Amino acid sequence: MARIAGVNLPNEKRLEIGLTYIFGIGRTVSKKIITRLGLDPNTKCKDLAEADVNQLRKIIEAEVRTEGELRRDILANIKRLKEINCYRGSRHSKRLPTRGQRTKTNSRTVRGNVRRTAGSGKKVSAQKT
Repeated sequence: MARIAGVNLPNEKRLEIGLTYIFGIGRTVSKKIITRLGLDPNTKCKDLAEADVNQLRKIIEAEVRTEGELRRDILANIKRLKEINCYRGSRHSKRLPTRGQRTKTNSRTVRGNVRRTAGSGKKVSAQKT
């Protein structure tokens, strides 16, 4: 089992997909790393030689921000937005969507109006007298 950047790569997945289990590496970055090393993207992670794993580890640690470092950067950016009191920062602090999505009908779970079934959670309309 290959372990890169603190993550165990799944044995039965292709190398191209297995690398995406590392936070900060998507499909495109995975493809670039594999072609740079000259590896076959269709090989299973369990079939990698130890030398190949070491090469992957070396490139990923040197050039790609992953896992803890990337998470710290993201949290620092959000904290900065909150401190300068910008609109996006205030939306983050209220736990609302920050990129212009509507909130009247969507983001119910954020607003606290969770509807488990179609009729539950709605406000009761005025009843006839």
